[in-house]
Amino acid sequence: MDFTIREATKNDMPQALQLIKELAQFEKEEQAVEVTVQDLQNDGFGSHPAFKCFVAEYENKVEGIALVYKRYSTWKGHILHLEDLVVSEKMRGKGAGTALLDQVVKFGHQLGVKRINWEVLDWNEKAIELYEKKGAKVLRDWNVVHLNEQGINHYISNID
Repeated sequence: MDFTIREATKNDMPQALQLIKELAQFEKEEQAVEVTVQDLQNDGFGSHPAFKCFVAEYENKVEGIALVYKRYSTWKGHILHLEDLVVSEKMRGKGAGTALLDQVVKFGHQLGVKRINWEVLDWNEKAIELYEKKGAKVLRDWNVVHLNEQGINHYISNID
């Protein structure tokens, strides 16, 4: 298929949010999405963008996104974090995910980062297979740790 991969614009954020919600449903976390279109527009396109987003467009419709942001590793220095790579269900397996991942890697290379990292659910074997085929190392001996807003508030209330 002939996808166009490009940097997202503020006007792409309603479609980006739909894809984020589709991912949440795929991951069985439908109720977890709190971000709004306004949040995405403000956070990604203000004077100090918190992220960069690439889109896969097919027939003038955003069918995939890859959202990244810079991080700093105490071991490596500058790194890039791929928060989410999402392709609409109807377009999976047609090359958009690979094209988006290619764009993320090119972007990281342009930035001169020492590493690009992201998470993948252990049951998402198709994604794991793709990442390993592309040369990524899936670290199966690490656990992801999250402290959500409720947890943060609880933690703060218990600090002496």
